[in-house]
This record gives sequence, C-alpha cells and structure tokens, in this order.
Amino acid sequence: MTQPARIDARTPLAAVQGVGPRSVERLAHLGLRTAGDLVRHLPIRHERRLAERGIAEIAGEVGDETIHVRLRGEIARVKARPGPRAMVEATLDDGTGTVRLVWFNAGWMRGKLHPGDRGVAEGRARMRLGYLEIANPRWTSGEPVETAPGQDDLRPIYPASEEIGSAEIEGLVGKVLEPVCATMEDPLPESYRAQRDLVPLAQAWRDMHRPSGREALERARQRLAMDELLLLQLGVMMRRSQLRSRTRAVPLPLDATVDAHIRGRMPFTLTAEQDRVVAELAQDLSREGAMNRLLQGDVGSGKTAVAAYAMLLAVSRGHQAALVAPTELLAEQHHRVLQAMLAGSQVQLRLLTGSCGTAERDAITAGLARGGVDIVVGTHAVLEGGVAFRSLAVAVIDEQHRFGVRQRAAIRQKGQGERPLVPHTLVMTATPIPRTLAITLYGDLDLSTLRGRPPGRQPVVTRVVGSEKAPEVYAYLRGRIDQGEQAYVVVPVVEESSTGLKDVAQHARHLAEGPFAGVSIETVHGRLDREAREAAMDRFRSGDARVLVATTVIEVGVDVPNASLMVVEHADRFGLAQLHQLRGRVGRGTGRSLCVFIGDPVTPDASERLEAIGGSDDGFEIAERDLRLRGPGEVFGSRQSGLAPFRVADLSRDADLLRLARADAEAWIARDPELSSPESALLRRKLLATHGAALGLGDVG
Repeated sequence: MTQPARIDARTPLAAVQGVGPRSVERLAHLGLRTAGDLVRHLPIRHERRLAERGIAEIAGEVGDETIHVRLRGEIARVKARPGPRAMVEATLDDGTGTVRLVWFNAGWMRGKLHPGDRGVAEGRARMRLGYLEIANPRWTSGEPVETAPGQDDLRPIYPASEEIGSAEIEGLVGKVLEPVCATMEDPLPESYRAQRDLVPLAQAWRDMHRPSGREALERARQRLAMDELLLLQLGVMMRRSQLRSRTRAVPLPLDATVDAHIRGRMPFTLTAEQDRVVAELAQDLSREGAMNRLLQGDVGSGKTAVAAYAMLLAVSRGHQAALVAPTELLAEQHHRVLQAMLAGSQVQLRLLTGSCGTAERDAITAGLARGGVDIVVGTHAVLEGGVAFRSLAVAVIDEQHRFGVRQRAAIRQKGQGERPLVPHTLVMTATPIPRTLAITLYGDLDLSTLRGRPPGRQPVVTRVVGSEKAPEVYAYLRGRIDQGEQAYVVVPVVEESSTGLKDVAQHARHLAEGPFAGVSIETVHGRLDREAREAAMDRFRSGDARVLVATTVIEVGVDVPNASLMVVEHADRFGLAQLHQLRGRVGRGTGRSLCVFIGDPVTPDASERLEAIGGSDDGFEIAERDLRLRGPGEVFGSRQSGLAPFRVADLSRDADLLRLARADAEAWIARDPELSSPESALLRRKLLATHGAALGLGDVG
C-alpha cells in the first residue's frame, strides 16, 4: 500500500499505512471509515496511567480509584483453579511489596507462569480487601528493557467492540491524530477564542486523545462543548433572524369589544396566569411581524383556553385559524372542547384527520379554500399539500415535541396564499421543558410559561407500590367506583406477549372476572379505528362505562372530570415525563383524585423514576429530573428534531456554557445575520452542513 501524500479528515482508513484490512473492516462496524471519523471517536473516559515505579509506592497512590500501572518484578507464587471458568492467580514481588495478578477464564496462562520468572505486568490496578490487584494484566516475561522513569499520564478508554478493543483503537488513533489535526481549519476567529479563553481547535482534539493532564483535558472538553453549543445557537438565532426579517403576518389588533366577546365564549373566567399569557400573545398578534411563540405549562394548566383565545381573535378579524395535533385522539378532544365553547355561534368549526372519508375531506378542504370554514382542528392531514386556506392568520401546533421544523414550515406556507404573508404560529408543549433544553431546541421561538392550575383543579394523591399490593389497590378502587367514580387502568402493551407484561384485552378480562366483576369496562388502544375508539370513549365520558383499560394512547387528549382514579401497571417501564402526563388525566374535576403506580423496578434508573414521580407533582421539577436521568442524547432523539446530537456538551453540566453560547450567538447574528463576513465563512459552512436542513435555514417565509 502506498501511503497518501497527506492524511486529512477525508482520507479513507484503508489508505493509511499500518491500518490493515481486518482493522478497516472492524472499524467500519463502529461507523469509522475515514481518518476524521477516527479522530472524532472520542474516549468515553481517561484513566490515570502511572509511570513505572515500585509496587509499594504504587499501592500508596491507588486509593479508591482504578489506575493503569506498569510493574516489574519476580513471580513469587502461582495458584490455578481448573474448570470451565478457570482462574490463575500469581503474586508479583519487586522487593518493595507485592501485587496480586489475576487472570479470569484463562487457564492457558498456567503453563506460562512459574515461581522465579521475571517480567512486567501492565493493566488496571485497584485495592481489593487491602491488597493491590491487577485483573487480566498484560504479562511480558523475561528481562524487558529498562525504561526511563517517564511521567504519569492519562490513558484514553475508547468505545470498542468484541472485534476491536480500546487499546488497538488507541494505537490506530495515534497514526492519524497529528496529520489530521495539522490540516484542521479553526472556524472560530482568533479574537473570539482569546475573548473566551478557548484553546485552538486542533489542540483541543489532540488533548481529548492525549491530554497532558486533567486541566488540559477539561480545557479541550470545554472548547469542543462550546463549539457544539455555539454552532446550534448560531443556527437558531439565524433562523429567528430570518423569520423576523423575511416573514410578515396580518396584524390582529385586539380591542375591548373583541376581548369581551371572546371571554364570553370561555366556560370559565381566565386565571391571572392565563390573562398574562393572553396579553403576551395579543401583543405579538397585533404586529405585522409573524408571531413564533412556544407556550409551555404543567399538565392541566389551561393552555388550550389560551390557544382558543388566539384562534378566536383571528376569526373575529375575518381570518381563519388551525390547530394541529399529533394524534387523532388529541385532535378529537380539542375539537370537542371548541365545539362546546362555540355552540350557538356562527363560527364554522371542522375536524380533519386521516380517518375522514373522501367526501368529508373534500368538503372540508373546499370550505377552507373559499373561507367557509373558520377553524380547522386536525392531525398531519392539515399539513398535506391538498389543503389550502383562503386566509390563515393563526396556526397552533400542539405537542410540539412530536413535530419538527419542517412541519412548522409547512403550516407557515399555508398563510394568505401569497408569500411572504404567513400565519402567526403558536406551538404548545404538554409538559414543561427544562430551560436548557428549551434554549437548545426551541431557541428560535419566544417563550410563554403558564404556572399553576385553573380554579377547582385538585392536586392528585400519588402512591407508588409493588405488584404484591395490586389486589389491595383494586379492592380500594372498587369501593370508590361503587360510590360513582370512574377509573383509568393503564397497561404497557396492546396484545399478550412473551414479555409477561399486562396487555389490554387480558387485563380487562382479569378485572371483569375479578376485582371489577359486574362493573362496565371499556378498552382503548392505538390500533382501534376512529369509530370504535369514539364509541368506547363516548361510553366512558357519559359514565355508562366505569373503567377504561388503555395503553398510553390516553396520555394526552382525554378529559373526563368524573374519572378521578388511575392505576398504571408496570410503571417502571414508562418514562418519567410519560408517567406525569398519564397522571394528568385525573384531577380534572373537583373531587379528590388518586393515581397509583404499580411497579417492580430492577434497575437504578427505574427506581429513581418511580421515586421522582411519587415525590413530586410539579411538572417543572419533574422535567429537570427527567433530563438528568435520561441525558441530552436520548432527549434529542425523542424530540424528532433532526438535530445532530451533542458528542461532548452535556446540558445538565454545561448550563453556564450554554447561556454564554446563546448570548454570543445572539450578538454575532445581530452584527452578521447571515454569517456572510470573511471571518464567519468557515462557521457558516459548518453550520449549514451540521444543522442547516434540520433548522430549515434559508427555508422560511
């Protein structure tokens, strides 16, 4: 193989001298195909590696941590345990002390070790029962060449596989690290790096793999974390700037007469919190600049009433409004609430979902196009190409985390027919979002927060119990059901499976034949068609059915005030935010409500989730705990954002760095809105390559 004249990030690993075909194949299984991939394959941790010295001195430094060591001496004794799980144990003595060497499942080592043999043992050492021990060390027999004293350092431990270990990856990284770093261009100007005390990019990558110490490693980590955070914040700020400069909406002024008419349609008096948020929306809606606002609040905080206010303001000024939800069940619930609110009015309201027949869909789309339909509530069906509006002025997107930027762009393009007029956009989230996550994912939106509960809403009593308590739980519920209350029972799966998890049909049958004998029970899950689901829900809403056995399809979009009881089976299998959402289905009436989570957690995370849900009913606190538990990587994945996940930045650890990145990005975009200056050219190219498609940069208006 001929070594390429220059190795850079794009060089295939097969072209790098010393990287053989088998290594290339094994690295490819880890997704590593180029020299740049290998450099970006960061260590998961770094272990202290002590320079060679006496055993007694090393034993005094190990303490409670595991440290990589290199020790030379003479084998004093050898002991072997035969059998399928053979273990070989040897004692190495260097005159200052002894260390125990242990090989597991390695009977073949017995023939290689004899008392009196001299050599070097290298591996991870720890103190165990008062003795220094190295498990599965690398043993080099004979009299190895004496090495210079050297210095202690940090050894990188890489994500690896059964095919290729961390040590081999470390060696291969060493072949490409320096040449790749030598060709790196730093997208951050030197003046900015000096202002923020950031090391050059190439130095950061070198120090992530081969740090001179903990301080160098942390400075390298901070530089790469800042790159990730700043790049994303530049993206959301650029998008925000583009939206504000390139889009216009029809102004919707609010006066006392219109305000009184809208409030007269509400089934209750708005709370002070709702009034505050309505005022924020009204100010946005009165302008030509298109509103782009995120409304967040705890479960049952009254977000729907605020959204209804905005939509009715549009209708009062002769325009149209749309509310888009991710599921038919949630869309149907919104439609039902608005239908009751608008009873007897001249406002034309329609429901458009995938379950609509052809004739019904055609009638609704025709009404939207000519202006005969004032408000449409629906699912993704509203976003499809065949749906056009005469004058869409307000668009509400509920459960924002289930939609991406593309869906928001699609609804904007259904505005007044002629760009750049677009609808004012309000996106809602069913549960509070941790502030760091809101800044990260929704930084292009203004934020409104609803706190507290509407009058009459009662706190929900929460209990967490093991499965052995289930008979007592159902017996207690039976007593309250017999007194006229209704209950939800949530199970994790639709059909019986080998997992042993309770399913809808079997559990409903168990309840009907046991603790709820003689009680009318309905079932609901995501596989039911609209007609069957509506029939079951209507029976439950009316009180004809006293118990609803369901999957998590009911976590949003179900509002039955008389349903004051809930049991969640296998609660340890659900996410923390999901448990909080489910609990939000009760406590919607004026009576005392109870939610019982039944679970037998087998992992620390599951135990912590149940502890958290049992200890708090504050959605903001639960959101922060959920982020700490799941970590930003999983949260990003669940958001369907399309954004590249962070490799280095940690939202729970780097909150201060995120705030700094946001402030810097805001100032940067204010002076260079499109990153078109020469000093920003590299940054712009990197931004568009990394986040351009996900953020829809340049795709606004």
